[in-house]
Amino acid sequence: MHNHLINKTNHFLERAFPEQRLFLRSEEGTRFIRLSPLTQALGWTGSAAFFAWSIIATAVLLMDSIGSGNLRDQAQRDKQLYEQRVQTLSEERDARTSEAIAAQERFNLALSQISEMQSELLASEERRRELETGIGVIQSTLRRTIGERDLAKGSLEEVLAEARENADNATPGATSIASNATLTFMTEELSRTAAERDKVAANAADAEKFAQDMMYEARLREERNDQIFRQLEDAVSISLEPLDKMFSKSGMSVDNILGQIRRGYSGQGGPLTPLILSTSGGAPDADTERANRILGELDRMNLYRIAAQKMPFGMPVKSGFRFTSGFGTRWGRMHNGTDFAAPIGTPIYAPADGVVIHAAWSSGYGRLIKIQHEFGIETRYAHLSRMNVRKGQRVSRGDRIGDIGNSGRSTGPHLHYEVRVGGRPINPMIYIKAARDVF
Repeated sequence: MHNHLINKTNHFLERAFPEQRLFLRSEEGTRFIRLSPLTQALGWTGSAAFFAWSIIATAVLLMDSIGSGNLRDQAQRDKQLYEQRVQTLSEERDARTSEAIAAQERFNLALSQISEMQSELLASEERRRELETGIGVIQSTLRRTIGERDLAKGSLEEVLAEARENADNATPGATSIASNATLTFMTEELSRTAAERDKVAANAADAEKFAQDMMYEARLREERNDQIFRQLEDAVSISLEPLDKMFSKSGMSVDNILGQIRRGYSGQGGPLTPLILSTSGGAPDADTERANRILGELDRMNLYRIAAQKMPFGMPVKSGFRFTSGFGTRWGRMHNGTDFAAPIGTPIYAPADGVVIHAAWSSGYGRLIKIQHEFGIETRYAHLSRMNVRKGQRVSRGDRIGDIGNSGRSTGPHLHYEVRVGGRPINPMIYIKAARDVF
């Protein structure tokens, strides 16, 4: 049956592949090999298959090489684009840092100017009191002099009346003597009164000149204070604007944050004390209210500065990374954080002050660090290769807490970074983007 099938196949293929004989000659004799149609068909089929496989394999290798070249070029372009973006972000960060330093310098200058202004206001208050006291003394002296003058005038009239009576009753010699004595007394009294009058007039002129000088100095001080106030108000407004935007973009109540900081903050460097000047029982003047408003804004800036250290506005990875996966649904499951891809060993920094509540292995997270911050905020750092902190340790913003790794359920070296508020995960980019105009 088998030979019959082979013979039938040879007969079918004989037209396309007639039987061939291959002669082999040697010293011993000549031999030949018979190539049946089936053998030739199998040989041609095998050769064609090998040739086709060679073509396909070569094409696949060429396509793979071309694709790899394109991927490498794309990766190179992505790397260059990423490096440019990192450089841009670094320049923006340096610019914001310079602005923050300048704002802090303006803040310190404002405090010193307010201190000088407060000293000048207190000195002006003292000079005003001295002026009121001097004017009161001059008025008392003037009233006393007028009284003495009236008394002397009355005494003079009494003496003149007595002299006239004596002149009517006395002899001419005695009358002359009495008249001379009366004239001498009158002359002395008039001279003394005139001297006191001139002295009072001179004191009044001096007091009027002193009052005019004080009024002129007060006007100059008011103009200078107004200019200082305007500069302070502009500096405070420029410094507060990016802080207001940053905290408003965080999604949390700014009033609650500042209120909690104000309640929990005490000791040196606390809220600034408003200016309190004596107003003789009246309402505070415009300058005092204006200065108190500036002090209130400076106090708000100080509270912002404290709160910024306690909220995760900083970047956990500062250089040599790229974002690979954001917050949201991924492959049908919720991705509760943001991934920073970087080589193993890349440093990870705390974005805010807080206390470490977990630093150990955790199932799919691998090596995991959890930090509890103020206002019910918690941050998580997963897939680490190394942890530099322990549970219960207090960390500050910018402290190195660990290194990027590939532990746990991970497809490559990266940091899985989460931010949770009240236990609920939120997008970490909310805080990162909100801080771009400040840090």
